[in-house]
Amino acid sequence: MPLALVALTLSTFGIGTTEFVIMGLLSDVADDLSVSVSGAGYLISGYALGVVIGGPLLVSAGIRLPRKAVLLGLMGIFIVGNLLSALSPGYEVLMAGRIVTATCHGSFIGLASVVAADLVEASKKARAVSMVFAGGAIANVVGAPLGTWVGQHFGWRATFWMLVVIGAIGFVGIMVLLPAQRGAQTAGLRQEIAVFRRPQVLIALAMTAFSLGALFTSFTYVAPLLTEVTGYASAAIAPLLVLFGAGLVAGNTIGGRFADRALLPTLGVALAALTLTLALFSATAHNKVLAAITLVLMGAAGFATVPGLMTRVISKAEGAPTLAAVVTVSASNVGIAAGAYLGGLAIDAGYGYTSPNWIGALLAAAALALTILSGALEKKPAPQTTADGAAPEGAAVRPGTSG
Repeated sequence: MPLALVALTLSTFGIGTTEFVIMGLLSDVADDLSVSVSGAGYLISGYALGVVIGGPLLVSAGIRLPRKAVLLGLMGIFIVGNLLSALSPGYEVLMAGRIVTATCHGSFIGLASVVAADLVEASKKARAVSMVFAGGAIANVVGAPLGTWVGQHFGWRATFWMLVVIGAIGFVGIMVLLPAQRGAQTAGLRQEIAVFRRPQVLIALAMTAFSLGALFTSFTYVAPLLTEVTGYASAAIAPLLVLFGAGLVAGNTIGGRFADRALLPTLGVALAALTLTLALFSATAHNKVLAAITLVLMGAAGFATVPGLMTRVISKAEGAPTLAAVVTVSASNVGIAAGAYLGGLAIDAGYGYTSPNWIGALLAAAALALTILSGALEKKPAPQTTADGAAPEGAAVRPGTSG
């Protein structure tokens, strides 16, 4: 694999750490800035909003620029956002820093996925994409715990200074290692938007939203489930989350490797495994050993879908994949937010902390059904399309290719 992928992975590691680390620092931030813990929790909501809205807007603005230049610009925004957070005198400036940082999240990951797929031959595209997402997965295992430890021992601002350094290293790595000649963008904004008329692109986006929504419907409420239902002490949650993160890394790696061989079958197997694991979690949650094993399997099955889903979107948006890749990240965040909301409704309705698992299983089953539908449509003849998604006049009809 090209060394440039290492620079992209390090950058997504920094971005993933920025997203997750605030969860472990909420009490420290709340005490220091004299706000409530729930008020500090809005820093998470603000970040999510920045991801969903900011990513497509930023990439749309730079759609005609060379991809390397855009990636460097996005890492520059990442550095500025974390600098703003580190230097923030109060809550409002910290919120602004979080939102600024979030705007580069989806745009960087989406564009980096397109660039990664372009750097390798066709047989390794999903593995290259998996390396981009590996940074985010490793952030769960290493970055967030490390950032939390730094913040607790040296003050929460020290964590953001650490992220500034990681961002600067990623910036230099991209500048030195990523070949400029592989980054030219030829499609304009009209062509990028037009690919959303392609049914397979829309199905792939829906698959992403349902798949990630399924995983995080359960994971959002896993801490109270493990303490209130399984019987773990609060001190055991951090090591258990590291196990979950290890499952994410393993699933992402395995999913990328097998998706290069057979993309849709890999997605089908992973989603079936996720559906089954989430359904079983309501039963295994009552046993400490089985709950820990299920947590790892849930992470592995959930992230085994990620490289294939992004590769699917990129391939089906062929000719103008950049905006579609970025919207894929936004779709995943919409799914995560919706899943967390539905899980909260079930708990508030009195169905208990295991109820989000059943909702997650239903969402995973919906993603599996969409995968089957996508495969069925693939077997039907489809008209040729231009880069802007329209069928040329008099175009011949050709059979679709398999995932």
